[in-house]
Amino acid sequence: MRVAATLLLLFFCSVASDAAVTVAVAANVHYAVNELRTVFKKSSGIDIRTVVGSSGKLTAQIENGAPYDIFLSADMKYPQRLKSEGFTLNEPKVYATGYLVVWTLKNIELKDSLFSLKGGSVKRIAIPNPKSAPYGIEALKALKAAGIYEEVESRLVYAESVSQTNRYIFSGAVDAGITAKSVVLSPKMAGRGRYADVDPSLYDPIEQGAVVLKHAKGAGEREAMAFYDYLFSPEARAILKKYGYGVK
Repeated sequence: MRVAATLLLLFFCSVASDAAVTVAVAANVHYAVNELRTVFKKSSGIDIRTVVGSSGKLTAQIENGAPYDIFLSADMKYPQRLKSEGFTLNEPKVYATGYLVVWTLKNIELKDSLFSLKGGSVKRIAIPNPKSAPYGIEALKALKAAGIYEEVESRLVYAESVSQTNRYIFSGAVDAGITAKSVVLSPKMAGRGRYADVDPSLYDPIEQGAVVLKHAKGAGEREAMAFYDYLFSPEARAILKKYGYGVK
C-alpha cells in the first residue's frame, strides 16, 4: 500500500508539473503573446498554450464550454459580456491599446494611407469581419469617417480575423488590407511590403481586455493568475510597446 501511495503521489506531481495555462488569444496580438509566453516561462517555469481566433468566435467557444483559462480579447466588450454571464473570475482590464495600418505586399504607394485605397490599382481590400473582429469594426469606422467607404465597398473582402486578413494580404489574394499594427512590427513580418498608419482620429481607441476565466479555478488558478499579473508588469508592457501597442 505504501508503494502504491508513493506511485500515486509521483503521478499527481508529474501531472501538476506538466500543467499549462491555456490562453484564448485575439488574432491581432498572437505575435506579441508568443514572445510574452517565452519570456514568462523562463522566469516562472509555467507553460502557456494559446488558441488564436477572432474575439467573437473565441467568446462563443468560451460560452459553449471551451477549456480556456485566460481570454485576451481585441476589445473590452467581449470580456465584459463574459463577466456579466458569469464566466470570469475577475473584472476585465485593459492590457493594451491597438492601432490600425494599411498594409500591402504589392507595388502600391501608401503615402496617403486609407486614401491610397481609392486608386484603380487596388482591386481587392481585406479587412477583418466586423461581425466577430473588433479590428474590423474599427476599420469600417475609419473608412466611413474618411469618406471613402462607398467608393471601396464593392472591393472589400471580409476575413474571419486579423490572422486571415494577414494571410490574404501576404498570399497576394488581395492587393492591400487594413490590419493590426502589431502584425507589421512583428519579427516574422517586419520589413515585408509596406504599410501606413491609419489616422487614429478616424476610429475609436481599440482597448484590448484581459480576463481570467472560471475554467482556471482550482488546480491551475495560481498559474493563470501569475500570467495575468505578468501582462501588466513593466517587462510585458515593454514587449507590447515594441509591437506597436499603447500601454499605460
